[in-house]
Amino acid sequence: MDRRSPTAERHAQTLRIALMEAAPAGLAFPQLMSVCELSRHQVRSGLGALRDICAERGWPPILWNRAKGYRFSADADELEAWERAWAGVKTIQIRRMVTGTLAPHAKLFPKSRWVKYMLAQMTAVESALDMIANPQLQ
Repeated sequence: MDRRSPTAERHAQTLRIALMEAAPAGLAFPQLMSVCELSRHQVRSGLGALRDICAERGWPPILWNRAKGYRFSADADELEAWERAWAGVKTIQIRRMVTGTLAPHAKLFPKSRWVKYMLAQMTAVESALDMIANPQLQ
């Protein structure tokens, strides 16, 4: 079952064309909205669909950073830096979920199999992401 709507695919195609025309400079989110004449929601759903399409077709992935905005990249060093940064952000999010929600839940219900399982799994994910984001610390 295809999760993308035909509308999201049309928006993805519009975004792809805009990004290809702007390459290698990239476009900021407001620029994408303006150039493509799409709303914030349409750009977000189009970017999600475009990421899926890039993966399916073997195209270079879309990266974002503050300096250049959204753009396609096939540079190995740039991709690795982006992936490490992404893993760092996700590590922090999961760590906050563990310390802010799961740990208090475990204290309230120490015999809960569910919370023990969640705590173990999320701690493992956090550790794996931390190793990706900071391999020099290992």
